[in-house]
Amino acid sequence: MSERRSDDVDRLIDERPGKELLAPAYDDLAHPVADFIYRSGGATAAYMIVTDAGRVIVNTGLGYEAPHHKRVFDAVRPGPTPYIITTQAHVDHVGGVGLFRAPDTKYVAQADNQACQRDDARIRAFRLRTAAIWFDVSGQRAKEIAAENPGVPMRQDTPVPDVTFHERLSLRVGDLDLELIATPGGETVDSCLVWLPQHGIALISNMVGPLFPHFPNFNTLRGDRYRFVEPYLENVRTLRGLQPEMLITGRHEPIVGRELIDRSLQRLHDAVDHVHRQTLAGINDGKDVRTLMREVRLPDRLRVGEGYGKVAWAVRTIWESYIGWFHLRSTTELYADDPLNAAAELVDLAGAEAVTARARAKLDAGSPVLAIHLAEAVLARHPDDKAALAVMADAHEALLEAGGDTNFWESGWLRHQLSR
Repeated sequence: MSERRSDDVDRLIDERPGKELLAPAYDDLAHPVADFIYRSGGATAAYMIVTDAGRVIVNTGLGYEAPHHKRVFDAVRPGPTPYIITTQAHVDHVGGVGLFRAPDTKYVAQADNQACQRDDARIRAFRLRTAAIWFDVSGQRAKEIAAENPGVPMRQDTPVPDVTFHERLSLRVGDLDLELIATPGGETVDSCLVWLPQHGIALISNMVGPLFPHFPNFNTLRGDRYRFVEPYLENVRTLRGLQPEMLITGRHEPIVGRELIDRSLQRLHDAVDHVHRQTLAGINDGKDVRTLMREVRLPDRLRVGEGYGKVAWAVRTIWESYIGWFHLRSTTELYADDPLNAAAELVDLAGAEAVTARARAKLDAGSPVLAIHLAEAVLARHPDDKAALAVMADAHEALLEAGGDTNFWESGWLRHQLSR
């Protein structure tokens, strides 16, 4: 029986789409995910819960997506809208609050909503500069939505909640009970889930990550504050304690079935707990972070997807969360000098041609990362060296072919480097 049950989780990992779900997909009509809950897809899905006393909107998309969400939801239930709820304050959740907000609407969020929005605002310029590495910033979809919804405002909102809560908040709309439960720290400081106790349904959006069941990303490559293991594990335990019959995430179809959901959450919890414990053990044994990144692995019984986060990245984030940026390996870590400058000096001594030849040999021997190190040293001194640039391109292709195309962030970065 236990083997069959384990196979159910493995099947969910293998058959539920991975990184491709990070590409926004827009529902032409609001898509029913339950008898009274509708989805409108986008960067992160918005949801509408229909009651006999109006609708509740859960997440509102980016500002330019909101006209689409509102149009497809209005076609099913135009209002009234007693409540808007956001499960976190990232821009793809709060951007459309203003468009959905009516004079009698209450916007409800966890108490750290404004702190999360302030964090995003502080590094907004950085994210705008780097967004194209992973996201389509052409504006084409925004133009299409504008054309489909003429005259509808597309402003990115920075809303202030009307109602906030710290741990739990109970709401009632008509005959529907809703309970908002804070789950801070796993994804954002203001994360929360929406629990519908009468139906056994939990709307969690990206609480355990945007892909399910995949290893979480405790440090996104796009830039964000570190996320910590203990809050993530506590959030998973909180969700498991509800014993939901349906789990509605930020993307794709819901996960249905109490046992499957519970086993999947247990797998996620135990996988993260294993990596955390193994990393701490290695730290206390005196192992350096890169050794641990190579050595810490999940046993087969704890296999989860790695389309968003990766075990090796979690190891590094955990290591630095406890120890900090000083890795106690070299005095040079304390100073601003770029190590690449020293590598370029060695290129001067050995000759660019010889170093590039060694880089090519390392690549041919199956060491693409070492080949990149060597090629980068040559390019630091000779930016237009064609042979070194060719090694760089071939090494990035090799990394994609070796599994680097599975993870959203890794694939995006590798392809960006190839396009330069």
